[in-house]
Amino acid sequence: MKMFLLGAAAGYVLGAKAGRGRYEQIVRTYRKVADHPMVQGAAGVARAKVGERFGRPRR
Repeated sequence: MKMFLLGAAAGYVLGAKAGRGRYEQIVRTYRKVADHPMVQGAAGVARAKVGERFGRPRR
């Protein structure tokens, strides 16, 4: 738990120093990658596999 808090604090400090412009750039890049059709397809396959393995039984 201490390592997580230390990492979160370091991320906050580094993000604050980078500024809003860098934050917006990171968000745009994330959205561009997340919205890519190949990524969406892979995420759908992963969700289906997880659902098969850990999903609730269907009624």
